Amino acid sequence: MILAQLLRRRGRALALAAGILVAATSFTLLTSAVTTSRAETVGTVNANARSAYDLLVRPPGATSTVEKQRGQVEANFLSGIFGGITMDQYLRIKTLPGVDVAAPVANIGYLQVESSITVDLSRFVDSGAADQLLRIRPVLSAGLGRYPMADQYLYLTRDPLALVDTTKVGGLWPDVQLQHAGGKDYAVCWYFNWDHTGAPATPYSQGDPMGVLPLGPTPFSPQDRTHLTCESGRSDHGRATLLIPVAYPVLLTAVDPVAESRLIGLGSAVTSGRMLREGDTPRETAGVDERVVSVPVLLSSRAMSAGTIDTAVQRVDVGGSASLPALLGTPAAYRTVEALPGSTVGSVRSDLASGFLTLDPHLRTYSGTYWTVGPIGYRATPQGLVAATRPPQPYTIWKPAPNGTGWTWLAPEENTGPQFRSVTPWQPSDCRGIQGTCAIDPGVVPSPTLDIVGRYDPARLDNFSTLSSVPLETYQSPAVTGADAASRAALGGRPLLPDRNLGGYMSQPPTLLTTLSSIAAFTTSRSTPGPQLDAPVSAIRLRVAGVTGVDKASQARVNAVAAEIRAAYPALEVDVTVGSSPMPQTIVLPGGVRVVEGWTAKGVALRILSAVDAKSAVLFVLVLVVCALFLGQAALASVRSRRTEIGTLRCLGWSAGEVFRLMLGELLLIGAAAGAAGALLAYALAAGFGLHTSAAKAALVLPTAVLLALLAGLPPAWRATRVGPLDAVDPPVAAVGRARPVRTVRGLALRNLLRVPGRSVLGAAGLALGVAAFTVLLGVTLAFHGEVAGSLLGDAVVARARTVDYASVALSLLLGAAGAVDVLVLSQRERAADLAVLRACGWSTRELARLTLAEGVWLSALGGAAGAGAGLGVLAALGRGLLGGGRVVALTTAGLLAAAAGVALVCAALAFAIRALSRLAPARLLAADQ
Repeated sequence: MILAQLLRRRGRALALAAGILVAATSFTLLTSAVTTSRAETVGTVNANARSAYDLLVRPPGATSTVEKQRGQVEANFLSGIFGGITMDQYLRIKTLPGVDVAAPVANIGYLQVESSITVDLSRFVDSGAADQLLRIRPVLSAGLGRYPMADQYLYLTRDPLALVDTTKVGGLWPDVQLQHAGGKDYAVCWYFNWDHTGAPATPYSQGDPMGVLPLGPTPFSPQDRTHLTCESGRSDHGRATLLIPVAYPVLLTAVDPVAESRLIGLGSAVTSGRMLREGDTPRETAGVDERVVSVPVLLSSRAMSAGTIDTAVQRVDVGGSASLPALLGTPAAYRTVEALPGSTVGSVRSDLASGFLTLDPHLRTYSGTYWTVGPIGYRATPQGLVAATRPPQPYTIWKPAPNGTGWTWLAPEENTGPQFRSVTPWQPSDCRGIQGTCAIDPGVVPSPTLDIVGRYDPARLDNFSTLSSVPLETYQSPAVTGADAASRAALGGRPLLPDRNLGGYMSQPPTLLTTLSSIAAFTTSRSTPGPQLDAPVSAIRLRVAGVTGVDKASQARVNAVAAEIRAAYPALEVDVTVGSSPMPQTIVLPGGVRVVEGWTAKGVALRILSAVDAKSAVLFVLVLVVCALFLGQAALASVRSRRTEIGTLRCLGWSAGEVFRLMLGELLLIGAAAGAAGALLAYALAAGFGLHTSAAKAALVLPTAVLLALLAGLPPAWRATRVGPLDAVDPPVAAVGRARPVRTVRGLALRNLLRVPGRSVLGAAGLALGVAAFTVLLGVTLAFHGEVAGSLLGDAVVARARTVDYASVALSLLLGAAGAVDVLVLSQRERAADLAVLRACGWSTRELARLTLAEGVWLSALGGAAGAGAGLGVLAALGRGLLGGGRVVALTTAGLLAAAAGVALVCAALAFAIRALSRLAPARLLAADQ
């Protein structure tokens, strides 16, 4: 009987088979795609979950307010931490079970070292002048500011310049340049450079002539920096050059050389000299009147601060070159020359970093002072995190010693710019840097000098994935770029780089590295002991043994070590960094400049895995439900269309059980045939789309199809048992009610839908299901993207998962629309006699087409609106913040758009049903109906 029914209703059987084939194949392909997407996501996460270290230990109170609120570590967090962890704590953490590498970072402070920028003035020299004076006026551009620098002068003469020790004849100073002109000797550079007062100079035999050098009112006063260079002829192999004196604050940090080499390969980054050794310690030597403590350091080969110097070159109008020697050889030389006019003849641009590359190998320091800085405060606003500024730093931070009468030599000009950090000077306990002579007290620990044992290139350190890198501030500055066009223009199209402003936004990473055993040489030589004396370590980076990613075993190992540290030292801040990822943050700087900076979001990998598991589960369930209900709806429509046939069978004596087995058997047989064909189709499609598939997985289409047919067939088969014998002769006519006139085609279409509400609800349910699935899938996708996106690792995962998500959404909508169309087509066949009556009454094919189309619009609009509401209800029931973050409006709009798309799909598909209207034979249909 089943075979006979299928052969007699070949069209309907093939349609059901095609539906099962599409549903089963789509379900298998989508589940394979979801599995593939999850596998790729997990693979991406595991491949990028591990960076330089797995745990970060920081001192008490190191967690900022923003970090507590958002779980994000600022990119320059280490720049504001100077000590806080004791050596005993570090040594115990180092020996904990499970710790593979413990690499401490002990920021000591910023030292200031001197150098100079070489400016070539050869092309501006007047070859016809015997004596000439060039003035340069440099302006430094660094960070977001421009800073005028002190004028510098170059005096060129054809007369020979002799270097004479004038103290032997009661003169001024050893090594004074004398120019013999007009029968006289002139100290052409001494007065300008050493005596800005114009007062009579003090002979060397009567004291230090530097005592007459006045100090400017601020540490940035030009007269303390302006210098005159005197040259005879053209020096430096025919080139006329001038030096702009500059100083660089360099951050000194103590590390464990062995741990650093294991953690990031510091030893392999050494470019000259040698690597620091674990046994390197300070070396003390005793002189005649002083003690010298020398500490080993490793110097970076790259400048950690950036800037550009634009130099305007002027020829100074001296009113005749013959008067120059006499003018420069008088006590009033400085005041006179500074007042002389000049004509600009050109300009020269120099890179501030060029002076760092030519640093004196001995790193001359004129002050034993070093400085520490504090962290930056942030305030959250809709425009981004606003970096809080501070009042200008007091000039006293530039005193070289507690009782010093002068300023630290060449304090960088950028320190007059905006301040974001507190700056604290730590001055020496000896008299280093104080003007005048000073006897070293044997009981006072002297400030150490630096012994460069080698240089290293930070660019040659081990590289880690950019998707999961955690801050490596010991060696590199964070990337900061303009967030909008105006900000990028303010930055000159370049990233924002650290300058020499100790209190500035961008702090330079350490430039000098020393050993842990050298810390005491600095901390014990301060006039005022600081917190670093007892707790010098700023942070400890830990790599845990046996960690391979974010799998359960690796998580357990990391958590075990973190728990041990928290139990031993509850006050310390312990962060799990494995699975972290950079998360760009918008920072608002003074002047409205907005920049993007890569902060680090903690626990990104774990959130991704949790979210992808939840999303995969929802996709599995929804796709299965959509496919099953699509088939169930088609089967229900088929049973309704066979109502008369089933009633006839009941009249012939068929029992309810036999009718149930007949209906279910048809669907199971169709499902088995469709499943066999679907297995072959799924394997070919999966291979074509590059999904993870196999013959065994493709073979699952057969049982899936049978299962879907069984699930879809149970309700219609049960419904078939409810058909009684009299249903064969009683037409499905609604009860007679009060007649209402129908004046429009749209009204008649609505009346037709309301006349048989069960059939209408069945038709609308298909599209409602598709729109609801669309809304739910969209909500899950948005929630997944919202939970995961934002970090670099999350964005990469979202980009990979997007195709599968959209394919699931599209399938749910298409199956829903197909179900609605199927019901409408079957309804049209069921109502063929009604349509024949209308045709017999004079209705044209066009009017019948309008009626069918209007029914489709009413039905699909009802289903679409109900589906959007149902989808939002499901999302609300699921929770997990799926309707949070202002998503209600977006999801409602998306649901309504999906409903509109469903209406369009239904109307487009109804074109085939409308074509069938032209083939109606009213007489035959009416005769058959009688």
